[in-house]
Amino acid sequence: MKFGKEFASQMVQEWGEAYIDYNHLKQILKQILEFRKRNAMSSPSTVSPGTPKSSIKRRLTMYRAFSGLTENSPAINHEDEAILVNTMGPEDGKEAPPHYQTMFLKSSESGGVYELEYFEKVDNEFNKVVSFYSRKVEDVRKEAGELSKQMDALIALRVMVDKPVMGLNEEAKLHLAGAIQEEDFRPAPLGVLNNVRINVKPETPVSTLASVLKISNSELKYNRVELKKAEDQLKKAFLVFYHELRLLKGYCFLNTLAIYKIMKKYDKITSRKASRAYLEMVDRSCIGSSDEITRLLERTEATFIKHFANGNRRKGMSYLRPQKKREKHRNTFFLGLFSGCSLALVAAILVSIRARNLLEHEGSGQFMDNIFPLYSLFGFVVLHLLVYAVDIYCWRRCRINYTFIFGFKQGTELGYRHVLLLASAISVLALAAVLSHLDMEMDPKTRSFKLLTESVPLVLISVLFAIIFCPLNIVYRSNRFFLIKCVWRCICAPLFKVTLPDFFLADQFTSQLTSKFIWDYGLDVVIVVLVMEKKTCSHAPQLYYPPKRAWFYLLPVRNGKPLV
Repeated sequence: MKFGKEFASQMVQEWGEAYIDYNHLKQILKQILEFRKRNAMSSPSTVSPGTPKSSIKRRLTMYRAFSGLTENSPAINHEDEAILVNTMGPEDGKEAPPHYQTMFLKSSESGGVYELEYFEKVDNEFNKVVSFYSRKVEDVRKEAGELSKQMDALIALRVMVDKPVMGLNEEAKLHLAGAIQEEDFRPAPLGVLNNVRINVKPETPVSTLASVLKISNSELKYNRVELKKAEDQLKKAFLVFYHELRLLKGYCFLNTLAIYKIMKKYDKITSRKASRAYLEMVDRSCIGSSDEITRLLERTEATFIKHFANGNRRKGMSYLRPQKKREKHRNTFFLGLFSGCSLALVAAILVSIRARNLLEHEGSGQFMDNIFPLYSLFGFVVLHLLVYAVDIYCWRRCRINYTFIFGFKQGTELGYRHVLLLASAISVLALAAVLSHLDMEMDPKTRSFKLLTESVPLVLISVLFAIIFCPLNIVYRSNRFFLIKCVWRCICAPLFKVTLPDFFLADQFTSQLTSKFIWDYGLDVVIVVLVMEKKTCSHAPQLYYPPKRAWFYLLPVRNGKPLV
C-alpha cells in the first residue's frame, strides 16, 4: 500500500482538517517534476559524452562504492544549501507555539516559483500541525489535572467506606464533599465523565420520583453503592483519556512521517539536499522533541493499574488496550449454512403451496388474513437486523467508532457477520415454523388438532424470548442484556435517564408501526385461541389495519403510513 492511502486510512476522522495535506504537496511536486522534464527536453546538454569531464564523472561513479571518499565527504558546502529555516516566536503578550518559516535560496533558478510555492505550503501545513498539537497537549494537561483531583477524592472516599473508624475528621469530610460536589467542577471531555460525585443524578424510576417529590437526604452517604458508581464513572474517564492520548501520539507520528516522506520526495525530484535542514527543524519542534504525551501515557497506565486492576498489569492493559476481535471461520460457515437453509425453506414453501394448490383451497383466505400476519413480524425483525448489519459495515468502512458512540463494552461489540448470522438463524426458525404450520393445516390427520396448529407462532415467539432472557453465557449474552436494558429505558423513558442507544432503538420502533399492530393482533389471537379455547379460528380477531393483502405486511411503514 502506498503511503498516501495508508496515511488517509490511519487518520482520525474528527481531526481530518488538522492533518498535513499530503496529496496537495504531492501535486506540487508533480508540477515541479513535469517542469523539469519539459525544461530538459527543450534545452539539450552542452557537454558531450566524450569530453574529459564526462569521463571523470563516470570514473567517480564507478568507484564511489569502494573508495568512500568521493560522495561521503564530511565537509558541508553551505553554498549548496537550498533553504534556510527560521523560527519565529509568538507575538508579545500571546501564548502560542513558535512559527516556522522557510526561506528558499534558489528562487532565481528556472522553476524556482514552483519550489517556492512548495515550501510555503509545507510551512503552512507544518505550522497548522504544531498549533493543533499544542492546543491538544494543553487540553490533555488540564484534563490530567482534573482526573488527578477526582482520583484523590475517590481514594479518600475509599478510606471513608472501608475504614469508617479511621476516617477523616469533620473538616476533611467537608473538604471531600466540596471536592466531589463542586458545582463549577469541570467534567472530563466527550460526555463520558459526568461528575465524580457521591449523590449522582437520578437514573432510575425510584430515584427520579424521589427527586421530584424532594425526598432526598441532604447529608452525604459514604457507602459501597455510591463508591461503586464513582469508581465506574472514573474508570470510564480514564479509558477515554487514555484513548485520546493514544490518538494524539498517533497524530504526531503520522504527521512527522508525512513530512519525512514528502521532503525525501522533494530531494529525489530536485536533486537537492534540503530535507536535512528541514527535518532537523522538525526534530527540534514540539512534535519531534516533546515527550509529554509519552509521560502522560505511562502515568495513566500506572495509575489505572494500581487503583482499578489491583496492580495486575495484564488485567489493566487489557482494559486500556483491548485486543481486536478475530473473525472466526465458524461464524462464516454457519452464516452460509443458515442462509442456504433459508433459501431452501423458501423454495419448499413455494413448492408446497404450488403442489397442494393451497391458494385455491378452502380456508386459504382465512389463513392469509389471520395467520400470515403473525409470521410477517419475524420478517420485520430479520429486515431490521439486515439493515443494522449494513450500517455496521458502512461504519467500519468509514472508520466510525460506533463502539464508543453506542457505549458498547470493548471486545463484546457485534460485527456485521455476527448480525447477519443472527438474522439468518431467525429466518430459518420462522420459515421452518411457516412450513410446519402449512403442513399441519392441510394434513387431514393433524387438522383436528386445531389448538396445537394455531399455537405454532406462540411456540416460536416463546423460543425467541427464552433465548433473549437466557441467563447463560450463550448467544451473545452481553449484547442481549444491553438490548433488554435499552428496551426497558425506552418503555420507562419519562422516568429513566436515556442515552443515544435508547434514542436510536426508539426511532427504529417508531419507524415500524405495522410491527406494533401485528404484535397487538398476535396477543388477540393468543387470547381467543388459547384462553377462550375456540375450536376454530373463524372467530379470531381481524387485523384492524385497512388492507388485508399478504404483501402489505412486508412494506416498511413510517408514521403510520406505508411507503408505497
